[in-house]
Amino acid sequence: MEDITVMAKYIDIFTDYGFKKIFGEEANKNFLIDFLNALLPDAHIKDLTFKNTEQLPETPDERKAVYDIYCENERGEKFIVELQKAKQDYFIDRTIYYSTFPISKQGERGQWNFNLTAVYCIGLLDFKFSDYTDKGEVGEVVHTHTLKNQHNRQVYDKLTYIYLEMPNFTKREQELETRLDKWLYFIKNLEDFQTIPEIFKNEVVFIEAIEKAELSRMSPTDRAAYYSGLKAYRDSINTFDTAIREAREEGLALGIEEGKAEGKAQGKAEGIAEGKLEIARKCLNRRMAIADIADLTGLTEEEIRGIAG
Repeated sequence: MEDITVMAKYIDIFTDYGFKKIFGEEANKNFLIDFLNALLPDAHIKDLTFKNTEQLPETPDERKAVYDIYCENERGEKFIVELQKAKQDYFIDRTIYYSTFPISKQGERGQWNFNLTAVYCIGLLDFKFSDYTDKGEVGEVVHTHTLKNQHNRQVYDKLTYIYLEMPNFTKREQELETRLDKWLYFIKNLEDFQTIPEIFKNEVVFIEAIEKAELSRMSPTDRAAYYSGLKAYRDSINTFDTAIREAREEGLALGIEEGKAEGKAQGKAEGIAEGKLEIARKCLNRRMAIADIADLTGLTEEEIRGIAG
């Protein structure tokens, strides 16, 4: 197990363990507060309370939501922070669905004037978001979505979606200017640090975060949990890539081949769906975890369980 991280001194923040170790622990919530204030300078967050990350629907027939991080500030404003490692269909739809839970749960019995507190949904993406490639926003890191009218005037400021395309962040240490720049540099390059970068030498929060991420400072149990999660993630990626290669060789992958699409949008869509199902079958045959297959293919866990029988 040691061979996969032999050169790493610090954890990979793009793993579930690494992300939650830095931003999702009560003892380290000052890191999350500092990061959110850098991303949302008008928020002026002084304190955060972590809330239950599993949100149950009103009826058993509806789908629940499970967040990576869900918290609330001192004014009752809600923050959902999600790490997304692989490209997934309908990711924006998913974040919008996730935002409905902290909105609907604000409803009060009896007399209530419908005054809501703000909800922020933040997605940290370890891939390039194809939704922006044809909108003149290629290369941008921060994409902010709010509710606006047909004249591009903001009509509601209590619901905000922010997506961070981390592959687009390419600034070097000497190019960092803002607090957000520093956090994005930290997130993007943490695993590759060999020592504390010069720009962080007088930054208490970053020094503490880097020390918290140092593998040698972790307990043997925590270190084993991190290595296990990292290995599982890399194995999942390798399994998924192999399944795609085999599906392509069989003419099934993602349904993009001309014979399946036949130049028709409907045919292409059906081919994409069939290709994903075939990839999911191959991943299941290799005993890949259902949650990982869902994360990588965009299929729901229910659809994957249906394939498994």
